[in-house]
Amino acid sequence: MTTRYTNDHEYIRIDGDAGFVGITNYAQEQLGDIVFVELPEIGKKLAKGDEAAVIESVKAASEVYAPVSGEVVEVNAVLGDKPELVNAEAETGGWLIKIKPSDLSELDTLMDEAAYQAILD
Repeated sequence: MTTRYTNDHEYIRIDGDAGFVGITNYAQEQLGDIVFVELPEIGKKLAKGDEAAVIESVKAASEVYAPVSGEVVEVNAVLGDKPELVNAEAETGGWLIKIKPSDLSELDTLMDEAAYQAILD
């Protein structure tokens, strides 16, 4: 599985022909305790940079943007009852949406893990 990152602290982890999208561990630490997650409808088409979800924490509401263009093929329904999963497992079980990219070349515009770590340091 390949993982790529955005400057806005989103990630996409490619698995087969689709990718899991969420916020990075750094982003969830900045937000604090997450109390609500608003997810899109399955089948929604997103362009790279479109609002894909909204995360509300005790501090603020924050938009999550699509790292690539594509169609939402799955949402993490568990987050409806357990939004705190984003805090506990941001880059694993706390993913937000699964998207089927319409243009895989857009992944080349995103950072790999080493580049992402460099902007955090």
